[in-house]
Amino acid sequence: MTDTPAPARDYRDTVFLPKTDFPMKAGLAAKEPAILERWAKLGIYDRLREQRLGRERFILHDGPPYANGDIHMGHAMNKVLKDIIVRSQSLMGKDAPYVPGWDCHGLPIEWKVEEAYRAKKLDKDDVPVDQFRAECRAYAEKWVDVQKAEFERLGVMGDWADPYLTMKYDAEATIVGELLKFAESGQLYRGAKPVMWSPVEKTALAEAEVEYEDIVSTQIDVAFEIVDAPNAPELVGAHAVIWTTTPWTIPVNQALSYGPEIEYVLLADGDRRFLIADALVGSFNARTLSSRHPGESRDPLTQVGDGGGVGPGVRRDDGEEGGAILWRGKGSDLADATARHPMHALGGFFAKPRPFLPGEFVTTDAGTGLVHMAPDHGEDDFELCKQYGIDPVFAIDGAGMYRADWAWLGGQGSVINKKFVAADGPICTDLREAGALLAASDDFKHSYPHSWRSKAKVIFRATPQWFIPMDAATPPSPLRGEGRGEGQPSSAAPGTAPHPSPLPDGEREQDGNGATLREIALDAIAATSWIPARAENRITSMVQGRPDWVISRQRAWGVPIALFVNRATGQYLNDPAVNARIVEAFRQNGADAWYADAHQALLGPDYALADYEVVKDILDVWFDSGCTHAFTVEARYGEGTRANLYLEGSDQHRGWFQSSLLESCGTRGRAPYDAVLTHGFALDGQGRKMSKSLGNVVDPLKIIGESGADILRMWVASTDYFDDVKIGKEVLATASDAYRKLRNTFRYMLGALEDFDESERVAVSDMPELERYVLHRLGMIDTELRQAAEAYEFNRYTRLLTDFANEDLSAFFFDIRKDSLYCDAPTDIKRRSYRTVLDVLFHALVRYAAPVLCFTTEEVWQARFPSDDSSVHYLEWPSLPSLDADDVIGSKWRKIRDLRVAVTEAIEPLRREKTVRSSLEAEVTVPAMLLDADALAEAFIVAKVTPGEGVTVTRTDFHKCGRCWRHLPEVTVDGELCDRCEEVVAHA
Repeated sequence: MTDTPAPARDYRDTVFLPKTDFPMKAGLAAKEPAILERWAKLGIYDRLREQRLGRERFILHDGPPYANGDIHMGHAMNKVLKDIIVRSQSLMGKDAPYVPGWDCHGLPIEWKVEEAYRAKKLDKDDVPVDQFRAECRAYAEKWVDVQKAEFERLGVMGDWADPYLTMKYDAEATIVGELLKFAESGQLYRGAKPVMWSPVEKTALAEAEVEYEDIVSTQIDVAFEIVDAPNAPELVGAHAVIWTTTPWTIPVNQALSYGPEIEYVLLADGDRRFLIADALVGSFNARTLSSRHPGESRDPLTQVGDGGGVGPGVRRDDGEEGGAILWRGKGSDLADATARHPMHALGGFFAKPRPFLPGEFVTTDAGTGLVHMAPDHGEDDFELCKQYGIDPVFAIDGAGMYRADWAWLGGQGSVINKKFVAADGPICTDLREAGALLAASDDFKHSYPHSWRSKAKVIFRATPQWFIPMDAATPPSPLRGEGRGEGQPSSAAPGTAPHPSPLPDGEREQDGNGATLREIALDAIAATSWIPARAENRITSMVQGRPDWVISRQRAWGVPIALFVNRATGQYLNDPAVNARIVEAFRQNGADAWYADAHQALLGPDYALADYEVVKDILDVWFDSGCTHAFTVEARYGEGTRANLYLEGSDQHRGWFQSSLLESCGTRGRAPYDAVLTHGFALDGQGRKMSKSLGNVVDPLKIIGESGADILRMWVASTDYFDDVKIGKEVLATASDAYRKLRNTFRYMLGALEDFDESERVAVSDMPELERYVLHRLGMIDTELRQAAEAYEFNRYTRLLTDFANEDLSAFFFDIRKDSLYCDAPTDIKRRSYRTVLDVLFHALVRYAAPVLCFTTEEVWQARFPSDDSSVHYLEWPSLPSLDADDVIGSKWRKIRDLRVAVTEAIEPLRREKTVRSSLEAEVTVPAMLLDADALAEAFIVAKVTPGEGVTVTRTDFHKCGRCWRHLPEVTVDGELCDRCEEVVAHA
């Protein structure tokens, strides 16, 4: 009978393996709603306010999105970034409230309500204004509730029970109060000048409400007959030629403009002569020869006329023969010249001679070097004509149609209608019949402004509007009560505006020795911290070049411009008592008070309503949102309080950042913020703008429903959000992978710390060197993380955190110490030291990760410290054990880690060749014995380390311990126990 060796004993039940119920699989989509419910029951936001009461306050003021649809990826990115910053500031011990808000007025909402009417073939203008406004309010309320739930689902913590809304009565009262501050200090006037106008929406638009799209327009060359030219009489009877891509502006032409230093030539063309810039002769001929001489074949670059006039001895500037240049002169020679409008035969407005005016804006980049002036429809046109006493004529109505009484064009069609302005449309047809149309083609490609809501083309249109001047030298009033004027008294007589402007020319006095709004705003920009720094140049250039602020809109849903204008003088009433009654009425009944036919009561006994026009315009929605600092930050935290940070996308340099800046500078003389952070836009995975037409929209709600909000938060924190960022399947997969590794780090620590208590803790001075090194690394990471958080660089913050967890801990510290954790006796000081450091790491990492992974860290915290009354988000920045200030341990262990990498690389070929199956079977030589041999073998996870010339690897002859699997000299047969394991098992 053969003896059979006894089977080796299974020692698995003696090994101290990590134990935890914390799952590897996150299941965030299902868990996160339950965590949200728990937070709601805890009242976590209010609890934090109580806990941080009296601490240094940090206010991130929320820029208001429009309440008109489900959130998109831009919303998600913006709100998550804000939440990460707010949570990190709270983690750093500050009182960091967050009051979310919504922009509830204006076209985005009004347009949607109108769509419902249009679908029923109804006109909203036929609906009583109070009913229409009520429907707009209900629409906004609906979407505020929807978006609120969607933002909360992202994990955004804030005062959701009491957000700010621009349509709340207190907000509307404050907005009108801020407007009246401008009025009382003389920083408000009514004038008629061209503004961006949407014929579809029938209202003025701000630049921030306009986007540019490529279109194809009709381009025309039109001849104006010169009737007088005192400085160049030979030009009389010739035709000055203009080129334009807006044929619809020709009927309201009132002048021609030339460049004083431009060189012009007179070209002969049969019995006609044309005046254009010499530099543009070639392009002019290319456009017009075929229509001037149908059927003839000519070289447009050299053949100017039909041979009449000057003979072949005259040479073109380009050296070609055959030119017919009859006259050459400077633009200044056109001073005091006049021309006839092409439709002069109609008499009246058209019969008046059109003067030639010098314009510095005239160039030879394109066209003819002569520009036709329509002061109704161009900023340059308006300003130049105003200098010479030429006023707009207001020929085009709010729908973009010529007035019914306007010559032959009344009611024919909208000027943004392609058929109306086409080469065969009514304007071009009549110009052609009058012999003035030299060329017309529907093929000019260029960028053109469109309303970003209706997507329809906009026009420049002179209309009576209310403006805040940028360059009037009127000092802003100091902080005052809402519209009552308790500060410096107005210099104007009671009941009048300090700087009123009657219609239509908008002229106003500019007395006073104070700084202008533009100057104050530029100084405030320089005093503000802009993140990234390049953003300062962007907003500076915008404020330097911006025109006066158009604050009026011709709509119904919004805060009305609550002014009374004297019918006899055109001046707005500026009486502090009247203003106070207006503000109080708004506070009691909201902006609807202006539509309640109680205007005589607002005026009081000193004024008769019959003497005053009640202004019907509403405020630009950007003025509304520009006042949020007043009715949110100051209203909640005290007069004069300003936000620490504004944070929005880069488009807000011309939007909310700027309107808030101008509003605050105009009423308080400074910016409403200390710092402004700008992030880029969320693009698809290929770097394209998301659009429904491309089918590349990435829906944040879908991502949350499938993967959880923490994955989306991980993506936001990991991006370089100062620039545009990409999101798609591959990008999200990368974020998911980083999340999974961090989750597994927490899972390992939870298991390794099972039953850890204070009696097990070891003093730092008694710990092995490896533990002290890891604490040293933690201290370094702690400093860098805090610096990144303070600089709002959360891509760096997240990278530091994940790299530390993956490289310093999982791949290094945990890897080395798993032997001690699993196999050392519970009382062994090395194992206790390891678990002590794990506890320190746990408390630090769960805090560091909490601003980013708000749901997961709550789950982690509750897994270790379950409580119905606790939250990871109540915690503050970790307090770490103190270490020696010098970097001796750090320097030494950096070398050991480098050597460890070299050892691992040297072992890998033997592993591939199956010479060794794991590093535990290897013996290595190294050139530097930085620790004793046993400690190095433990750090490298090998059988033996000896000194040598370099790094070499051989298979060990030692046998394998049956419990810890290490190959050690005291083990004589595979499966036996090493001395350590034998002692641990004996005392188990």
